[in-house]
Amino acid sequence: MKKLGLFLFSVFFIVGAAFAQDKTKSKTQKGHTDQNKFRQMKDVLPTPNGQRTASGAPGHLYTQQKVDYVMDIRLDEKTNRIHGDEKITYHNNSKDYLEYLWIQLDQNMRADDSKTPDANSAGASAFLTPSNFKQTYMKEGKGFGFNIEAVQFADGSKLSYSINRTMMRINLPKSLAPGETFNFRIKWNYKINNSVRDGGRSGFEDFPDGNNNYTIAQFFPRLCVYDNVEGWQNMQFWGRSEWALEFGDYDVKITVPADHILDATGVLQNERDVLSRTQQRRWDKARKSFDKPVFIVTQKEAEKAEKKRSNKTKTWHFKANNVRDFAFASSRKYIWDAMAVNINGKTVMAVSLYPKEGNPLWEEHSTKTVANALIEYSKLTFDYPYPKAISVHAKNQGMEYPMICFNFGRPNPDGTYSDGTKRGMIGVITHEVGHNFFPMIVNSDERQWTWMDEGLNSFVEILAELKYDPKLFAKNPAKNITGYMGGDQSNISPIMSQGDYVKQFGPNAYTKPATALWILRKTIMGPELFDHAFRTYSKRWMFKHPTPADFFRTMEDASGMDLDWFWRGWFYTTDVTDIGIKSVKPLYLTDKQPKRIADVIKSNPRAKAYFDSLGDLVYITNEKKDANKSAMNKHVKNAKDVPSYIYQVEFEKPGGLVMPIIVELTYADGTKERKTFPAQIWRYNENSVKKVFASTQEIKSIVVDPDYETADVDVTNNSWPKKQDNKFNKFKKDKVKG
Repeated sequence: MKKLGLFLFSVFFIVGAAFAQDKTKSKTQKGHTDQNKFRQMKDVLPTPNGQRTASGAPGHLYTQQKVDYVMDIRLDEKTNRIHGDEKITYHNNSKDYLEYLWIQLDQNMRADDSKTPDANSAGASAFLTPSNFKQTYMKEGKGFGFNIEAVQFADGSKLSYSINRTMMRINLPKSLAPGETFNFRIKWNYKINNSVRDGGRSGFEDFPDGNNNYTIAQFFPRLCVYDNVEGWQNMQFWGRSEWALEFGDYDVKITVPADHILDATGVLQNERDVLSRTQQRRWDKARKSFDKPVFIVTQKEAEKAEKKRSNKTKTWHFKANNVRDFAFASSRKYIWDAMAVNINGKTVMAVSLYPKEGNPLWEEHSTKTVANALIEYSKLTFDYPYPKAISVHAKNQGMEYPMICFNFGRPNPDGTYSDGTKRGMIGVITHEVGHNFFPMIVNSDERQWTWMDEGLNSFVEILAELKYDPKLFAKNPAKNITGYMGGDQSNISPIMSQGDYVKQFGPNAYTKPATALWILRKTIMGPELFDHAFRTYSKRWMFKHPTPADFFRTMEDASGMDLDWFWRGWFYTTDVTDIGIKSVKPLYLTDKQPKRIADVIKSNPRAKAYFDSLGDLVYITNEKKDANKSAMNKHVKNAKDVPSYIYQVEFEKPGGLVMPIIVELTYADGTKERKTFPAQIWRYNENSVKKVFASTQEIKSIVVDPDYETADVDVTNNSWPKKQDNKFNKFKKDKVKG
């Protein structure tokens, strides 16, 4: 085969020589900037510094603030109001002098004077509830939003502040120096929204029997993040893009009706005061049950409790260290079960709270799903560091907070449910529990980059769901995304877009980045390299504030792969994958010198000398009449090994994304062979590339991306011989063109 290789080399030599001789003087040509798909990302990534290194790791100068809260909270069930009194200690760990502090007032997003409705383009609705009609057209207020009763210094004197919609500025009497702390107090109350009728990420659901299910979050004024990337992250809360928060320690007492069951972020400090002896005994049993959940409150007991009303109260006391937020859930309707989970030798409690309306689905799957999520996420990131994770059933919610989340998924009134309902419920619990990792611990800025928590979390969610029930969750993300990516790309946003203006929010913030990471793991890097890099990123940025650049750089740093082409294409553009077969040309062995080579030798003495030095040559031709199958026989030991079938395949790339070319060859005897060419094959020509395949038997078919690994939006050009277009493929092709 050596002589054959020399021939291929010689073709480049003679073509290059001929090209050099044919050069003629032309007019001055215009230049261009580098638009190569493989150009480095130094033009878009921030310059590394002492806080954030070029490797993607936190630098030796990295700092972040700390905020501690001591709160007394009271839930008034009769008026559906929250009353709070919080003492805040702000630690200035930065190197900067701070003139003021910024605080988030998220409940003001639904206040009567909120600008959120004014910022939304909306025409007349075909129908409205009477409540929404009165609010929309009769300007009837609902009275939502924070009522700030007092803002005080630690000694009780008044502290100056200013409210700007969902933000409040604390005006410090003097600059807060590096290393100093500032103590102050806020008293407040607000009317709780009905999350079913009024919407919202927290609130309450009312039931026909008069009971409520309270899932309470964003319920207290919370400090904004101050860092070296954004300064104060004090962008307004418009209702979609979530929060940037500081870590700190929480000491929270929550007073609710005495017959309520309550759980929250943190560790319960007064079990004996709020739990019966039976409940304590069952909870102790649950701490040792690693195979199945144990009921602390049974359905029978919950049904009995919901028929009465207590006029007394209980105060539940929780402490949580190194968390970025706090939330709780409370109701007398709750069934309560829990089980222990072994996370690398440490016991973590998986917990569920749900009304009877959630059964039988919830008692069958909720706590087990929590346990599975904790185990699977820990494998790909770090050992879950908190003592518990709680899943709370709420009709229309899917929201996450440290150690607790609110999840939908309700059976029919008769207890029956479809696979879709089951899949949705298991999926949302897995997703929201997974948010403990991203962003509750790997604490990215949700207000800026939604994909950094939703996309990364949705990716790990896929792996966790497949572990829980591979049949129920069998899917190919790369294939599923093609309908979205094959549509009109002018009306969507790149993944790297600030969350409030992202078009097609669901696919772009969740599905597309998750699919990108799925492809990166399965097709480009391989699980071993990817998992090591992903785990490195997760551990580096535990309890810290990473940016997109920190993620991109760490994935390359820990894997030894240049992925700038991938980040630029998938995250900074709306380009799509479309790789196909442009042509397949049969080639033949021959010992007859092709005329084009003879002409070059005749006219070029250097070429003649070169060819003479090579001796006896074997040639490849596209002229079947010149074919000689035995041309190579005398140069090899076993003539049977000589490939008598040679094909030149030209691949085209109508899509903008560069991706690996995965090729499956099917031979005459029915056997198949796979070959993957890395994305770098497109580095010199992003429109078309050529490859030669040689075999001892005829190749009957060639297919690009046979397992739909690369999110190819048009598979009608993926096969040779070309398959007959069916109606579905024709529809997809027309959609892409349109």
